[in-house]
Amino acid sequence: MAAAVEHSAGSLPDSLPGADFFDFESLLSVQEQRKLNELREFLATEIAPYAKDWWDKAEFPAHILPKLAALRLSTPTHRGYSNLFAGLVIAEMTRVDTSIATFFMVHHDLFIEALYEFGSKDQQDRYLDDASNLRTTGAFALTEPDHGSDVAGGLQTVARRVTGGADDDGGDYWVLNGAKRWIGNGTFCDHMLVWARDEADGAVRGFIVGATLPGVTRTKIENKIALRTVQNADIVLKDVRIAEADRFSGINSFADTNHLLRGSRLMVAWQAVGQQLAAFDVARKYALERQQFGRPLAKFQLIQQQLVDMLGNAVASMGMMVRIAQLQEDIYTDSKGVRHGGAQMAQVALAKAYCSARMRETVAMGRSILGGNGIVTDYRMAKIFADAEAIYTYEGSFEINSLIVGRAVTGVSAIV
Repeated sequence: MAAAVEHSAGSLPDSLPGADFFDFESLLSVQEQRKLNELREFLATEIAPYAKDWWDKAEFPAHILPKLAALRLSTPTHRGYSNLFAGLVIAEMTRVDTSIATFFMVHHDLFIEALYEFGSKDQQDRYLDDASNLRTTGAFALTEPDHGSDVAGGLQTVARRVTGGADDDGGDYWVLNGAKRWIGNGTFCDHMLVWARDEADGAVRGFIVGATLPGVTRTKIENKIALRTVQNADIVLKDVRIAEADRFSGINSFADTNHLLRGSRLMVAWQAVGQQLAAFDVARKYALERQQFGRPLAKFQLIQQQLVDMLGNAVASMGMMVRIAQLQEDIYTDSKGVRHGGAQMAQVALAKAYCSARMRETVAMGRSILGGNGIVTDYRMAKIFADAEAIYTYEGSFEINSLIVGRAVTGVSAIV
């Protein structure tokens, strides 16, 4: 595949500081810093030259999955890495291509993490190795056509248990009916974690659903203006039969869903950091290269002010996320098996709301610095600008996250 044409100022002088202006990366261990640099080399050679073409064509590069798996970055905290390292992995992926980072998060931080948190030993034995090494891919099917922010109370996909029959499932299976929307990786994944309400008692259940089972229909969502490389799908489930062995026995309520969403929401906040780093990178290079009125844009005071504001937003966002990562390290389990500590949902919600709001400001300033060139993907900024809108909305919209924090600080819910 030919590399995409990309306009930039080339390498910056070594004397210029990076976007990590306060050197948060130095908090990583030496091993983690080396691993992060290994990821950067992969992104620079395997992703950066082609990401614009993938985005323009709305195609997912499945051929890179074996190389991505070879980095062994699946669920880093389960491999002994810190939460800060796990966050910076997502930030660095986003810095190069938001769509690849989104694929990675859906598969690893939602599907695989669910196997770790709620899967039985049998389920882990059957699914984890292939999923962790990207021989198979997963999706997280929660959102529905008529229910996004209110899906906790509005979940319409239903599951009905059937027992007592004589068949290959031992007479114990479930029948799923319903529809899901905006399911990342949905067009090509091998398995989906499908959330449904039990017809018998109203409890929320989770199921591992083979994506090609009879009764499963997947349709790609077209005409997106953000995350075009991500293959979002509409999913229809009609009398889909799932063995009891593929029900997550550890999932019994929406609180279990929230446990996973808290982690993925954190990763999206890290995406908002990475998006700002990307915007700053592109805007600074462009300002140093672009000549107007006989001098580089970087010599104009208003341009420098915008660059400083972009940098300030990025550093403030990263500082908040570093503190969240530190809180995540303070988790412990008591003698009764109850987990304590860690970042609370309201803290995560504030981080996602704040970082995504700063991101919106940052990418807008970056787009402005590029002028007309900021609306064509040849210069990357248009892609960064468009992808930011998805980050601002998914894994809890800015408004919903703000109301979660508002409830925490006032004791009064204004969501409904």
